[in-house]
Amino acid sequence: MKLKTTIIILALSAAPAFAFDADHGAKSKTREEVKAELAQALRTGDIMAGGEIGARVNELNSGRYQMTPGQGKTRDQVLGELQQAVRSGDMLAAGESGATLNELQPNLYPAKVAQASKTRDQVKEELAQAMHTGDLMAAGEDGRKLNEIYPGRYHPHHTGSVAAHSGDHKGSDL
Repeated sequence: MKLKTTIIILALSAAPAFAFDADHGAKSKTREEVKAELAQALRTGDIMAGGEIGARVNELNSGRYQMTPGQGKTRDQVLGELQQAVRSGDMLAAGESGATLNELQPNLYPAKVAQASKTRDQVKEELAQAMHTGDLMAAGEDGRKLNEIYPGRYHPHHTGSVAAHSGDHKGSDL
């Protein structure tokens, strides 16, 4: 009797290991589909960056990747953009540095005009809101934010002004 029970228990516990998914073969991709997906990911930067931060390449270098799918461009538009990039030095330099030509040799290209995109008060307001909601990077190498590590300590994001609610703490929320 014990042998029968043991065999039944072993058979039931091993059954999931031998389970077969009939749809498994239908879900697999062809080599060409995988290559096309890889090419798309490389083009859009939708691949994991090297290192331990856990971010995608398009998140780290957002200026180099178009985030929203756009309309196709004509040949003349692409050539015009290429000529402008060559003139301004916005072409990637050879090698693995990821730097542009105008970053490596700024004396050969016209200087870029810097424009202030936000006022000091706007930046202070954003900082106050980030402190209030925990939307700040935590110390360490995992790349998580404070509200991800300590979800109970921070209020959820909202659109209202935080400056009136945050008071004059001068960093006491940290």
